Amino acid sequence: MTPDISLTTLVVLCLAAAAAGWIDAVVGGGGLLLLPAMLLGLPNVQAAQILGTNKAVAIVGTSGAAITYVRKAPVQVKTAVRIGLAALAGSMGGAFFAAGISSDVLRPVIMVVLLGVAAFVMLRPTFGTASDADGHTVGRARMIAAIVLVGGGIGFYDGLFGPGTGTFLVLALTAVLHLDLVTASATAKIVNVCTNGGALAMFAYQGTVMWQLAALMAVFNLAGGMFGARMALRKGSEFVRGVLLVVVFSLVAKLAFDQWTA
Repeated sequence: MTPDISLTTLVVLCLAAAAAGWIDAVVGGGGLLLLPAMLLGLPNVQAAQILGTNKAVAIVGTSGAAITYVRKAPVQVKTAVRIGLAALAGSMGGAFFAAGISSDVLRPVIMVVLLGVAAFVMLRPTFGTASDADGHTVGRARMIAAIVLVGGGIGFYDGLFGPGTGTFLVLALTAVLHLDLVTASATAKIVNVCTNGGALAMFAYQGTVMWQLAALMAVFNLAGGMFGARMALRKGSEFVRGVLLVVVFSLVAKLAFDQWTA
């Protein structure tokens, strides 16, 4: 059941959905904006309903961005789907163990990892550019590593903890498969469709999706996602790299704030 929502709150949530779709399409991490906006705007709604509705919104924008990328970027859809299925299985495993893991323990570890990632990206200007990707061949071993480590590993993290999963996917795909950042973002969107679909099916089964609100927000999320994908394709890897650093530092700030107030 959808709660009574003021017009102002509805407008803010729709704008947040559009902005989150844009961020998610470019480099992942749109949930860093959308989930807090929903939690603040709907304080009397249960967390499970927030999460379920968020997945219903996100899968629409992610699908739109994925379609936009596939039409214009050199994406290997079969490889992306394989990684996505591994991520789906990994996320289910992570969710199974989530109850026994304290997020207070995970936050500092993730913050250190993200700061290391940010330092690496800044100190290696060619990371994720076409020049960095050229000349590398992807053998069977790397492909298996991508499916198991990127798909299964990050999928497990998504089910266990979650924040920044899309960003981690982009970084891991760039490092393991030697993709440029635009192609990595495109591949990550297909993987996200798989993981979001599995999560949404579970939330829908549990009856924790506010479908009317999700449908409205999804329209804005779709528009933001398609616009973000087109902008990333037009501006290239340097643009994605800049957005990536902003999202990484934003994620670190959010995790630090959560740790401080826990």
